[in-house]
Amino acid sequence: MTITLTEAEAEELWEEVQQNSICKSALPSIESWCEMPRQLGKGYLQFIEVYPEVWLRIEESQYHNDVIVQVPQSQHPLQFGAVFPRTKGDFRQVRKGDTFISGGGIQRANNFFCPKFQKTVIVEIFMPPELLATFFPGQDGEIPPELKIFDRGNDWQTLAFPEATTAIQSVTQQIVNCPYQGISKRIYLQGKIVELMALQLAPILAEKGKTQPYPGLRKETIDCIYQAKEILLSRLENPPSSWDLAQTVGVSERTLRRGFQELFQTTVFGYLTSQRMEKAKNLLRSGKVTVTEVAMIVGYSNTSHFGAAFKRQFGITPRDCLVGKLSVLR
Repeated sequence: MTITLTEAEAEELWEEVQQNSICKSALPSIESWCEMPRQLGKGYLQFIEVYPEVWLRIEESQYHNDVIVQVPQSQHPLQFGAVFPRTKGDFRQVRKGDTFISGGGIQRANNFFCPKFQKTVIVEIFMPPELLATFFPGQDGEIPPELKIFDRGNDWQTLAFPEATTAIQSVTQQIVNCPYQGISKRIYLQGKIVELMALQLAPILAEKGKTQPYPGLRKETIDCIYQAKEILLSRLENPPSSWDLAQTVGVSERTLRRGFQELFQTTVFGYLTSQRMEKAKNLLRSGKVTVTEVAMIVGYSNTSHFGAAFKRQFGITPRDCLVGKLSVLR
């Protein structure tokens, strides 16, 4: 038997149990705990505000039946999570995909499947995406460029599935089995959730690190490539040729191509097209210009060519963007 619930119906069942929980009054204001609804299975749900606006959610459950929860499209906070099968009080080996990062942005409508009879522990951290700058600040104090993919605003959220390592498994088990109470518990969990986030972000940052400039690229050359980038940005509607651009900044055309590939992981033309499409997207969202006008502004005399390039980058047509549909950023 499979039980299908909307997200609102599932939340209502949990809220009803939480309101009747005899343990609620004994907990500090930053923490709540309740048993799992008996209609669904056995287990508990725990919320702890570890930092202001940063919540830790721990769920231990065993469902009586297969359950599908239908989740609608909605604005989603930044979420770090891990799911572990459990037996006889211990965590079993995790599988690929059992740890995840759900970025801030618009979450697509989807169904979550909860299998029957499987004892499962879920550990999740929820917070506004801008708080990434508090825990992992960049050189300017803002979110590091490598992590901005997890703050999409009104665009589709980014999903990542870091490898479920033994280190992640260990820190998750320490969170669930926290040996402290009161303020000591909160301090302990503050350290552990930062450790869990760091472990999940580490492979993403390492992968980004592989795309940094090669040691053989001289500083003077790097400066020239960045100068070329600024020239392209200032002349999106009428860009110079690769040869003219290289001559202007004082490098060979070959060095210009190599520099763009190493610094920006794309070709000169690829970078130009990407920036044109970003400007086009912002103009369309303003609602003050037509598709044809936007095409001309970013350097396209043919609206069909413009529309094809825009759809390749964002997954929707310029007209869809103009009427308010969300772009699919990659």
